[in-house]
Amino acid sequence: MALYIDPPVWPGHGRMWSHLISDQSFEELHAFAARLGAPARAFDRDHYDVPADAYPDAVRLGAVEAGSRELVRLLRQAGLRRPKRGPGRVPGGVPDGAAEHPHGG
Repeated sequence: MALYIDPPVWPGHGRMWSHLISDQSFEELHAFAARLGAPARAFDRDHYDVPADAYPDAVRLGAVEAGSRELVRLLRQAGLRRPKRGPGRVPGGVPDGAAEHPHGG
């Protein structure tokens, strides 16, 4: 039972972002995000988007550093993966032939 965060390599809104997940429950994830000071709007289906400047605080609070593919694997293993749905997606949520990251595409 742990919280995991990937490196802040995802661009958006003029910043770089990480993804924060739990391998146990959304309750654990929400509680950790609250301690980190992440706003509720940062929750995106199965993870929190965390700005690069909050990355060190997340690690200091106990989030384990891991790669993006590892986060997806952990979410699936825990049964917590909630992929985006849309054209080109197969029932498992992965686009045919595409590499997947926590944002689903």
